[in-house]
Amino acid sequence: GTVRRNDLSDFKRVQANGKIAMKLDEDSGDRLVSVRVCNESQHVLLSTKGGKCIRFPATAVREFKSRASAGVRGVKMDKSNEVVSMDILDGTELTDIDIRAKYLKIPADMRSGISSLMVQKDAVDDEDKKQLIEVEIQDYMDQIESELDSDTIRIWARHEQFIMTITENGFGKRTSAYEYRVTNRGGSGIVNIITSERNGAVVASYQIEDSDQLLLITTNGQLIRCPVHDVRIAGRNTQGVTIFRTAKGERVISVARIEDSESEEAEEIEENRD
Repeated sequence: GTVRRNDLSDFKRVQANGKIAMKLDEDSGDRLVSVRVCNESQHVLLSTKGGKCIRFPATAVREFKSRASAGVRGVKMDKSNEVVSMDILDGTELTDIDIRAKYLKIPADMRSGISSLMVQKDAVDDEDKKQLIEVEIQDYMDQIESELDSDTIRIWARHEQFIMTITENGFGKRTSAYEYRVTNRGGSGIVNIITSERNGAVVASYQIEDSDQLLLITTNGQLIRCPVHDVRIAGRNTQGVTIFRTAKGERVISVARIEDSESEEAEEIEENRD
């Protein structure tokens, strides 16, 4: 649960035998979980196998001048828990609690659809394509009943991100990043997903796009690939839905995100389990 932040120039020259990035407590079995590039406007999301997570500004971790220290506490855990994922989220100035509550009352599939279309619209230069996307966005807007005006909904949708969380028994869900409040580093965190006997421990938790696909691999060597948009959006304090039906004694051990597979047909690939 410790973290550190170094200037990228500290790793400008890396020898063939490697370079120390962070001091680890070998006696406790500590190991490195993740390394990501970030800037000072972004946030860090740490997720634990016990279903907790914490979100704090990258600037909450001071910039270290050396590479051989252990860093500072990112999340407080008991000895039976451990960090399984670290991701970088966009920082946002959309912090009004009342507006956030009203925005989250809008059906999740509509919010996700508008958010995805807003990203697509920003990415294209062709005006005709922009107009077609705008028509789709307006179709969603016409179906929404909300206390918020159209411009406010568009602004919040443009900045909305979704966190995908997967457990070892093959369950998972998407949750709006707006539900993960920004706190000080070093705390115990908040609930990310319920790690019941049905779900098992968390394997991975990170930001995902609606156009992405997931690749899950189990201890038995089974593999499944599925579109992200097939996974239900749910609140933090829920269990999620079945993504992979694991056999008795089988666990999901690795999850990979395949970015923007728009050029391929979204298909699910599963080996014969008989």
